Amino acid sequence: MSTSTGILAHHWAFAIFLIGALGLCAFMLLGGYFMGGRAKARAKHIPYESGIDSVGSARLRLSAKFYLVAMFFVIFDIEVLYLYAWAVSIKESGWLGFAEASIFILVLLAGLVYLARIGALDWTPARSKRQVSKPSADTYINTTGNHTNNSHMQ
Repeated sequence: MSTSTGILAHHWAFAIFLIGALGLCAFMLLGGYFMGGRAKARAKHIPYESGIDSVGSARLRLSAKFYLVAMFFVIFDIEVLYLYAWAVSIKESGWLGFAEASIFILVLLAGLVYLARIGALDWTPARSKRQVSKPSADTYINTTGNHTNNSHMQ
């Protein structure tokens, strides 16, 4: 038996899987090509094929905070997968695994607190934030509800 036949005999399941996957891809591509519509219409070549002209540009400007929050989601989502794998193997990992997972969670919480403190999770634009000011010590509200300054009442 030659070496290539021996390797194929040894890994026959993977070879069948690979041939099946490539065959399925070829079948779907050829099927779409042969069964796809070939209609030529006036509305076919405009966006969305709906016959309605598009308005404006397709290039939208998005805030950088959108990308930051998306990255935070991906990072924390991946870390949840690590915690799930730890939870599945908790009997095998024992107390050492518990301590490692606790450290991991504390690092995640420290990162989340850091992000909140620097304002990375704050979506409110600066122009729409309310400025809350505390009243000074010499200002009081009299019984009629009018604000009065104490500096002239000496």
